[in-house]
Amino acid sequence: MPQSTNGDVNVRMLTDIDEMREADALLREVWGAGPGDDPPFTVDTMRALSHTGGYVAAAFLDGVMVGVAGGFHAFTGPLHSHVAGVRAGMQGKGIGLAMKEHQRQWARDHGIASVSWTYDPLIRRNAWFNLGRLGARAVEYLPEFYGVIRDSINAGDLTDRMYVDWPVEEVEPHDLPPLESFEPVVDIDGDRPVVTTAAPREWSSLVRCAVPADIEALRRVDPEAARAWRLALRAGLHGGMTHGFTVTGFDRSGWYLLERRESSPSREGRDR
Repeated sequence: MPQSTNGDVNVRMLTDIDEMREADALLREVWGAGPGDDPPFTVDTMRALSHTGGYVAAAFLDGVMVGVAGGFHAFTGPLHSHVAGVRAGMQGKGIGLAMKEHQRQWARDHGIASVSWTYDPLIRRNAWFNLGRLGARAVEYLPEFYGVIRDSINAGDLTDRMYVDWPVEEVEPHDLPPLESFEPVVDIDGDRPVVTTAAPREWSSLVRCAVPADIEALRRVDPEAARAWRLALRAGLHGGMTHGFTVTGFDRSGWYLLERRESSPSREGRDR
């Protein structure tokens, strides 16, 4: 059975129904899904995926379940990671990285060329982890991808997502020009975004879009500002990616970097 260890973190596939119930409880905790809310990944879905050869795995630290990931082999090719979550207070211990590396190895072992997933593009640490640390490729910006989700994380927010693809084989890193070479089309002023009035066709060939330092905290204290950020980033990223720009990187100081290309990756069909 596929299993991998990253330091003290052990990641393995789940087949036992009791462990799947534990995984369900962990994910409900991560997403703040209470009674009547939308659970991120139900036990019956885990069971069906596991039984039919899909991907359902958990990360353990000192024998305690601390993370869960699940996905399916998409018709379009990749292993699509539908959900991945780490228990609160366990960030920074390499758990997310261990789960991603396990997914990558599982995909490689099954002859699958890449792993794909979606993430909230406003969460700075996730953008850096996915695009900066892992080197996943931003493929498409998806406005309102999940519609209304009833949980404490997404309640009242628009569910825009970035769809990314991560090859199982190492890819040469792309050398980026200096940050100052990129013209800001979504800038930041205090807690508020500042969006250029120019249309994407009028942008320079190198542009950047800011994200706030902590959108989750901002949602709690100033929902109006958080929503303004959602719409601003949608204008910058979706506007750019549908007009010939490719996201080529993410600067850890909080900037998406976009370059105008003759052809940009796109998808027509479709980690929460």
